[in-house]
Amino acid sequence: MWGCTEFGWMGFGLHGVGMLLFWGFITFAIVVLLRAATVTAPPVTVRREDDALGILKERFARGELSRDEFQTIRGQLGAG
Repeated sequence: MWGCTEFGWMGFGLHGVGMLLFWGFITFAIVVLLRAATVTAPPVTVRREDDALGILKERFARGELSRDEFQTIRGQLGAG
């Protein structure tokens, strides 16, 4: 009977549908574990200031604006 016993295949009692459910569960568990091991959280972008003045300061710091442009826009924003 090639490994069949009175308790089922190799003593586990897994026949037909039971065997499919067993291997389906094993496959599902492997997929879940692999996804958990490889999925990473997206990088979090933190801005200290989200207001217009904060953006203006960042652009000035990166050199996108000259000092005169920075002061003109800052005056228009009412930031003194």
